[in-house]
Amino acid sequence: MKRILHILAANPLTLCGAVLVLLVVMAALLADVIAPYPEHAGAVVDFVNFNKPPSSTYLFGTDLVGRDLFSRILYAYRISLLLGVVVLAVAVPVGVALGLMAGYLSGWCEYLIMRVTDVFLSIPPLVLAMSIMGVLEPTLINGMLAVTAMWWPWYTRLVYNIVRGEKVEGYVLAAEVIGASRTHTMFREILPNCLPAIVTKMTLDFGFVILIVSSLSFLGLGVQPPTPDLGSMVADGAKYLPDSWWLSVFPGLAILVAVFGFNLIGDGLRDILGADT
Repeated sequence: MKRILHILAANPLTLCGAVLVLLVVMAALLADVIAPYPEHAGAVVDFVNFNKPPSSTYLFGTDLVGRDLFSRILYAYRISLLLGVVVLAVAVPVGVALGLMAGYLSGWCEYLIMRVTDVFLSIPPLVLAMSIMGVLEPTLINGMLAVTAMWWPWYTRLVYNIVRGEKVEGYVLAAEVIGASRTHTMFREILPNCLPAIVTKMTLDFGFVILIVSSLSFLGLGVQPPTPDLGSMVADGAKYLPDSWWLSVFPGLAILVAVFGFNLIGDGLRDILGADT
């Protein structure tokens, strides 16, 4: 703990990232309490106050149907964080397990897994997600499936490269000599040495997942109205720039804060976990 605190004190950017992420998480969790107009997260219209600029009454202004942008951004953070958690919770175990198998077992298993991985990696992530969402109905669950389908290969490739170097180390050979099973060797001996890289990539990827999901919503393939989503809010406001600048600027800044915060934490975790290992 002293070493971690020392690294954080020596790297103010990591501390800044932690503060940004904490603000985003607290904003999402406490949206019901913080949001001045929580009902504006749903199908509500208020044409008397439509398209209002930022003011003391509406901190970030209102959209084209009179809904408070600040309240909708808080609830949109919930959707973004939920997507990030679900996507990584599914993609990481799948990618890590396949990477362990390909790197340690070798042979036809390695060839099959890595060739399929190469096919997925050869397709740009956003294009792959757009293709999947073009076939499926644009819903929250299908959005999770689309992003998950494009994310596991990165963890397979990462773990595969690490395992290729680790499986010739002495501790692995010792485990094999005393009769440890392949499953034990992969998950109890090699996997712990892959965790620093996996955790660091997960932190960095959390921001990228939010960015990809927002991009899909920007193109109309993600979360659908009236559910608040940062990407769709930016897309709706882009039609009215520069006059109604607040419609796009504040949701865009919300995306920037979340992605920037997770990136800074990822860089800090790389130093911390590297020091621990």
